Amino acid sequence: MFAVIKTGGKQYRVAANDLLKVEKVAGNAGDIVEFAEVLAVGEGDKAEIGAPFVAGAVVTAEVVEQGKAPTVLAFKKRRRQNSRRTRGHRQLLTTIRISEILTGGAKPSKAAAAKTEAASEAKTETAPDAEKKPAKKAAPKKAAAPAESE
Repeated sequence: MFAVIKTGGKQYRVAANDLLKVEKVAGNAGDIVEFAEVLAVGEGDKAEIGAPFVAGAVVTAEVVEQGKAPTVLAFKKRRRQNSRRTRGHRQLLTTIRISEILTGGAKPSKAAAAKTEAASEAKTETAPDAEKKPAKKAAPKKAAAPAESE
C-alpha cells in the first residue's frame, strides 16, 4: 500500500518502512508524527485520490533524527566593479521512517501510541529529578610537583 503525502510544500510517495528526509517537522528523535494531508492512498488499480485530501486517511511516522542539509552557496559578482557577495544556507531537515498508512479514520496502532505515552511519561519523571539534584562541582586540581633539577 502506498500514499502520497504533502509536507513542507512538497509531495512524497511513501510506503510502510520508507526512510525519507523532509522539511523540518517538530519533534525529537523517537517521537511519532502524523501527516493528515494525504493526497492519494491505495494499492495498484485501487488507488483513491482525494479532492484535495483523502477523508479519514492518516500517515504516521517516527522521527529518526533532526539535521541539516549540506551548505548551498549563493555567490554574486559584478565584474569590473570590485563587488562580490557570498551567502550560505543550510536547510533544516528531519529524517522520518513511515510507520503506518491508515484509512477510514482508523487510529494509530498501540505500538505507536505506546511510544508517545512512554516518551511523555519519561519527560515528566526526569524533570523533577533534575531539579532536586544539585550541580556537582569539579574536584580541585592538584598542583604539579616541582621538577627537581640536578
